[in-house]
Amino acid sequence: MADHLPGKEFYIVDTRLKDGVSPDEMMTVLPDHLAYQIEIEKNGTLFAAGPVDGEDGNRVGGMIVYRANNFEDARRIADADPMHAKGMRSYTINKWTVNEGGFTLSFTYSDRSSEIT
Repeated sequence: MADHLPGKEFYIVDTRLKDGVSPDEMMTVLPDHLAYQIEIEKNGTLFAAGPVDGEDGNRVGGMIVYRANNFEDARRIADADPMHAKGMRSYTINKWTVNEGGFTLSFTYSDRSSEIT
């Protein structure tokens, strides 16, 4: 039954602030982190990324989804992220095989608006 599913593979990075690192310290690395994210977004490596909040509304970490060939490639990409390279955050990586779901992208030329649903 599952033979017809596409099985597109991504690598999910669950990134968390390291113990003893203050949010203020982390913020000093944020510009470099964001520049890195934009760079790998533009070269097609970054699929999605953003902060993760718990049910109480407090930030618990972040999630980054890479297009990579294997765990080794994903780890190399994650290690180069300034947040990880400069010791602000630690991370774990898991492979995610997407079989179901979808999205719709709408773009209006006249006002340059866009929406993903």
